[in-house]
Amino acid sequence: MAAEVLEYLRPADGQTIVDCTLGGGGHARHLKLQTANLNIIGIDQDAEAIAAAQNALSDFSGVVYIQDNFANLAQHVNKPVDGFLFDLGVSSYQIDEPERGFSLREDGPLDMRMDRRQKLTAAEIVNSWPVEELTRIIQEYGEERFAKRISNAIRATRNAKMINTTFELKELVEKAIPTWKKRESVSRVFQALRIAVNAELANLQKALNDAVARLLPGGRIVVIAYHSLEDRPVKQTFRALGKDGILKVLTKKPLTASQEEIAMNPRSRSAKLRAAVRT
Repeated sequence: MAAEVLEYLRPADGQTIVDCTLGGGGHARHLKLQTANLNIIGIDQDAEAIAAAQNALSDFSGVVYIQDNFANLAQHVNKPVDGFLFDLGVSSYQIDEPERGFSLREDGPLDMRMDRRQKLTAAEIVNSWPVEELTRIIQEYGEERFAKRISNAIRATRNAKMINTTFELKELVEKAIPTWKKRESVSRVFQALRIAVNAELANLQKALNDAVARLLPGGRIVVIAYHSLEDRPVKQTFRALGKDGILKVLTKKPLTASQEEIAMNPRSRSAKLRAAVRT
């Protein structure tokens, strides 16, 4: 949703915009092409994404690269800025690499760490967390109706052998549920584990609050979410700060990708963009 990001961020010469999910540098490149004299602070916890962004943006100056979780943005943004951008979810650099453990299409280690410096992996959660906690995260973060059945199947399997790969977990989930929508359940379980491994929801809430606190008057914040668990805190935060007179919400309803964009990028099908301006 590059056009919508440009429309709502409204980059201008001399401004500073923080791209809190730099990824491969796609949004940052569009911003620099639109406004060459724009300062960008790019944050991403994935070292491979930072490297890809540095390559994609090598023709541009005025870009600062920071490898860190956006929950720590307050440590790196020490004065008010003109804009914040969050494009949530998993980047193509993570999904397309089987060894990262995010993909359902190819087998790989059960990892799912966005920052590979951290110790906690999906394999540790699956193989060592109490079954009650597994049930909770699959219910809460995956919104999966068969969470208890799946977590019991995980416990029964891991008592005999470790569950080490994405396909091992995928096959286990498929056998555990009495439904024809097996792919949807597998996707929800993977989503739940990814959120738990990376503490995504807690980090998002902290980052939203810190970002708004660091916006100049008239500064803008744009967030693209890909599922309801991401979109809900954005909606609620914008609404609450709007009532307090801190923000003016620019999108009464979230914007969605056009059919043309979905045709070119199927992953944008679930994207929801919300924007607000600091009063």
